[in-house]
Amino acid sequence: MTSEETPDAERDSLFRYEEPIFAREELLDIRHIPGPDRIVGRDTHMQRVANAVNPAIFGRPPKHLLIYGKTGTGKSLVSRHVTQRLATEAAKDEVVVRTAFVDCGEENTETSAVKTIAAQLNDADETGITVPERGLSTGDYYKRLWKILDTRSDVVIMLLDEIDMLEDDEILRKLSRAGENSRIERCSIGVIGISNKIDYPDQLTERVKSSFQHDEIVFKPYAADQLSEILNNRKDAFREGVLGDDVIPLTSALAAQEHGDARKAIDILRNAGRIATEEETPEVTVEHVRKAKERTEADRFNEIIDGTPIQGKAILLALALLTLMTEESEFSTKRVYDTYTKIVDEIGMDRLSERRVNEILQEQAFLNVINSTRTSRGRGRGVYSKHRLLEDATIVKKVITTDGRFESYEDIGI
Repeated sequence: MTSEETPDAERDSLFRYEEPIFAREELLDIRHIPGPDRIVGRDTHMQRVANAVNPAIFGRPPKHLLIYGKTGTGKSLVSRHVTQRLATEAAKDEVVVRTAFVDCGEENTETSAVKTIAAQLNDADETGITVPERGLSTGDYYKRLWKILDTRSDVVIMLLDEIDMLEDDEILRKLSRAGENSRIERCSIGVIGISNKIDYPDQLTERVKSSFQHDEIVFKPYAADQLSEILNNRKDAFREGVLGDDVIPLTSALAAQEHGDARKAIDILRNAGRIATEEETPEVTVEHVRKAKERTEADRFNEIIDGTPIQGKAILLALALLTLMTEESEFSTKRVYDTYTKIVDEIGMDRLSERRVNEILQEQAFLNVINSTRTSRGRGRGVYSKHRLLEDATIVKKVITTDGRFESYEDIGI
């Protein structure tokens, strides 16, 4: 007997057995790579990426690329879409093109990045090579990678997302010079580095600048009408008639306020549908969209600080409380530290030194959670740092205080 034939009396009432809102929710998954008819406003960018990798169709080395733009401007989407189409076309001429994707925000060391690439491209039955999770030196992972490339591929495109999060750029030098240094014999490598920071090339070491010759592409934020078109192209993720008339216009407008972030727009729309499902309403409304915006921001911030130690959370909470309880937006390290000490004293946690707190603030600035600037005190009086949250202070406070260790924070006076 199938689940559809099972009598209602035999079903577990804890679960839901119908999907009243979504028809194809996977269309709203950020990992979903849509067809060309669903990609909006990026025809020129797709063509430029295609031009760079086009030599791979003939088995020749593609150009390296660095792609810049704010979050949600389609950088990763276009790169993955084009390389997917490239592999399909190359296969028609019996050229094997493979793609490896590395999230450098997660795999931020040279060793972990190389290991990830090797594991994605390997087929142990074909190569006779294993890629263990640990136990090898960086050099040994490279040796296995070179053998995997020559055994399985004619061309490999390596997509390094959030490339600016890598601890160093040595991987770019080794990948770009692999053929020249005879590390690989028959396979060619193309690198597409993706970054939110347009000044990333200025951070490259001189050795990498001389070896990693590349083209550059900048993705501008989407306008509100483009965001609306993107969402309309995915509204078949929902059942017919469940989206209120103002849902997509409001979602587009909210995302346009956040630098034209298509990823956020899609996340808000998906969360609006989920909230409508949870509330058991037959339609997704603008009220669901407003609730979804807050949930999306909380989810995003939670993802950003995932793994942040309790001391780091206390420091961010101090900055959030200062922002919410004063009319200012920027605060010196000393003011953040004073509030931080009140928090940790209240909850019974050890104090860090002011110097260490400043170091953690700089780490959060690197992660784009806050903005830190150095300000002069005047001639001969030195400089000091000022810090400003880049996230909504209300969201920061809400997410951090879900940790039960901050229950008594409200007793703190600023």
